[in-house]
Amino acid sequence: MRNLTIYFIVLLCLFLTSINAQETFESRAKKIATAIEKITNDEKAGLKIEIENVNLEIEKGLISQDQANEKKMKLAKFRAVAIENKINDEQDKLNALVKEKVEGKISESITSDSIVYKFGNKIAVKVMNDSVKKVVFLNKEKRTSSQLVFAFGLNNLVTNNRVAKSDFRYYGSHFYEWGFTLNSRILQNNNLLHAKYGLSVMYNNLRPSDNRLFEVDGGQTNLVESSTPLNDSRFRNVYLVVPAHLEFDFSGTETKNGRTTFRTHKSIRIGLGGYAGVNLKSKQILKYEDSNNNNVRSVIKGDYNTNNFIYGLSTYIGYKSTSLYLKYDLNPLFKNNLRNQDNISVGLRFDLN
Repeated sequence: MRNLTIYFIVLLCLFLTSINAQETFESRAKKIATAIEKITNDEKAGLKIEIENVNLEIEKGLISQDQANEKKMKLAKFRAVAIENKINDEQDKLNALVKEKVEGKISESITSDSIVYKFGNKIAVKVMNDSVKKVVFLNKEKRTSSQLVFAFGLNNLVTNNRVAKSDFRYYGSHFYEWGFTLNSRILQNNNLLHAKYGLSVMYNNLRPSDNRLFEVDGGQTNLVESSTPLNDSRFRNVYLVVPAHLEFDFSGTETKNGRTTFRTHKSIRIGLGGYAGVNLKSKQILKYEDSNNNNVRSVIKGDYNTNNFIYGLSTYIGYKSTSLYLKYDLNPLFKNNLRNQDNISVGLRFDLN
């Protein structure tokens, strides 16, 4: 009888210990959640009081409306940073609690309920059978990010499969491109392959050599010598294009506080792809002096028999945000010319996060 009593007491102690462990885990988790909520509410309440004080300064004529707006912006930023820093401290406590659970330092419980703890927009912990089944960072990195793109460099035409002995000045002909791209990591747990796609505006400029300009003769667009000495002769085409590239990004990953970050634009990058779009406008810009020695700038707009659509191949290789950029049109610049002349550009490209 005595042995049976001791056995029963031992079982009861084990049961109570398991219940207390469950309560300890839940109470600690709820305490963190409460702390995060209190941090947010306290900082918001403090900001509200500060804003009201600024409004009083406006009413008293101590500061102008512009000064007040600037002051409110600074206060809001300060409070936002304070919330972020304080919540990060609580998140570290939660990470430690989760680690204890995973390592078995908190005993298993007999409960079969599934519980999800959510802490603002920072983290969620799913507990099933009193063991951590899932930890989700609600503000975790998205697989898609965005960049602004700017590129510039030299521009010319490939004639008879070569650029040598071109009809256009090599250093005077140039291109510009600016646009917006989305960068999506293709594989969930691997950072090498990315799909880049977006929208860009391209400016392709050609400066003919030997005092020449373009003239349209029926279905042909020809370079002819100008009867007037030209200070500048420039032919510009503007395109709206959709570029798409497969990007190999060797930035790798970074692990900090048990969290893996997929880095981008931190190392060597290689992009292979192309573009397609439409011609928005074509125009010729001429600069010369008239008979009265007045400087004249003439802008002549027209289609110049250029193709309405554009498509081509492009590639880039670089480090971090800066790359060497090459693009080549697969269709000729002019529709019906006897010689096919394809635009080619080489320069620098900047992908800015």
